[in-house]
Amino acid sequence: GSIRAYGAYQRGLYLTALALAEPLANLGDPAAQTLLGEIYSRGLGVKRDEKEAARWYEAAAKAGSAEGQFRYALLLLDGKSVPQDLAKARDLMKLAADAGIPLAAYNFGQMLIQASPTGGFAEARPYFEMSAKAGVADSQYAMSQLYAYGRGIAAPDLPTARRWLLAAATNGHDTAQIELGIWLINGKGGPSSAGDGARWLRRAAGHGNPIAMNRIAHLYKDGIGVVADKAEAAKWSVLAKRADNTDAVLDEFFRKLDEASQRAALEAANKFRAS
Repeated sequence: GSIRAYGAYQRGLYLTALALAEPLANLGDPAAQTLLGEIYSRGLGVKRDEKEAARWYEAAAKAGSAEGQFRYALLLLDGKSVPQDLAKARDLMKLAADAGIPLAAYNFGQMLIQASPTGGFAEARPYFEMSAKAGVADSQYAMSQLYAYGRGIAAPDLPTARRWLLAAATNGHDTAQIELGIWLINGKGGPSSAGDGARWLRRAAGHGNPIAMNRIAHLYKDGIGVVADKAEAAKWSVLAKRADNTDAVLDEFFRKLDEASQRAALEAANKFRAS
């Protein structure tokens, strides 16, 4: 039953999926109820209707759907389409996390730390780890921080922290890309590689991260991990300043450039488009 509805959904046939799922959902099928929640929450083939989505996610959660429990927990946390209920959200998030929903495990790990800023790390670690191994970048970054600062474990473990930073960075987590870049340049948690570090910072800068823009400007200015390039340094310093992340050193560097170089940097910055 619901398999056919999901098949239509995956092929982008949203109205067909709705027609197939609705009778099943009304008969109490939790997978069909979760699918209807998704269709209405995203407005796929129908007008977006958060109240209707919430109704179906709640039904799915009550029927034991782990995905439904996760989605309804998010709505209870948000408190817009349903009244906010943090205690119920926490209970449902735990059920979904324990059922193996990776994003639920990340969110529940966060909840544990918020509830107990000192002792929550040890409880959160297995949830973050499960989620991280499933490929959730935020959890991979969280694992890097636990190992970097020795939270929820006996002592800091920088090589393991660096491996998790690499996983998160590879997965597109821009803060992880920045930290990994700096760790590689400084040789923290393993051998130093300024070139690799610069490449990670360049990637984060290319995505429009203001901190990375600032750092890459310094690298081009000083020739660390890249060939020193005043034009590139100037371009990135302009972009960093426009993103409200500048410093006195870069300001001074830019002021000392001749007028033509300043103008070229402004033109290059104007052409930049975050990827």
